[in-house]
Amino acid sequence: MQTTLPPVRLEPFKVACSSCNLRELCLPVGIGEAQMERLDAIVATRRSVPRGDALFRSGEAFTSLYAVRTGFFKTCLSSEDGRDQVTGFQMAGELLGLDGIGTDRHTCDAVALEDSQVCVIPYHQLEDLSREISDLQRHFHKIMSREIVRDHGVMLLLGSMRAEERLAAFLLNLTQRLRTRGFSASSLVLRMTREEIGSYLGLKLETVSRAFSKFQDEGILDVKQRQITVLNPEALQALVNGSPC
Repeated sequence: MQTTLPPVRLEPFKVACSSCNLRELCLPVGIGEAQMERLDAIVATRRSVPRGDALFRSGEAFTSLYAVRTGFFKTCLSSEDGRDQVTGFQMAGELLGLDGIGTDRHTCDAVALEDSQVCVIPYHQLEDLSREISDLQRHFHKIMSREIVRDHGVMLLLGSMRAEERLAAFLLNLTQRLRTRGFSASSLVLRMTREEIGSYLGLKLETVSRAFSKFQDEGILDVKQRQITVLNPEALQALVNGSPC
């Protein structure tokens, strides 16, 4: 029996991609003013998703893509024994919902890790507009290609790296994405739990906790619960490259 989700509040105000401070992350560079106005017309809604609530669930009909405006999400799959397998973390300027394009149904859950807000992009309207605006079409092809490359990276991570190397690669990727958004690359607050990090990296909770402690003992990180300061990014990079710290 499918669980009925609580209603998600729709914001009544007009969304304007043209005035959004994340437009350079979401949209192709150089799109014209007239084209931007047409895109603004289809991105007509924002949704607020409280912490712990789902934006969508596996099996639900796919109708829209979602651009994260504020907040943080995890995507996960439920295994037969009831456990969640985390498949990714998404932050401001990134898209959710690409999993539904192939089958017209979502194949994973997207759950807010903090109070978040997304812009709703009706997919069929976006598809029609992309046929007319080649820059927009190329941009979304790049986004889908990037997701494929990211999946390949995770497979490499899980197949060939030791626990410390996996955590180092995860932290480097996270800080790089935050830096792109104008945040500090050395100081961050983890929105996900260590258990969720372990699920994503294919590690037990105890292993993740030991790796964090090891990094702190070696002066690579300063760890205060979820507040992380990267003291030695070169050492993290050396771990990922397979070199000793």
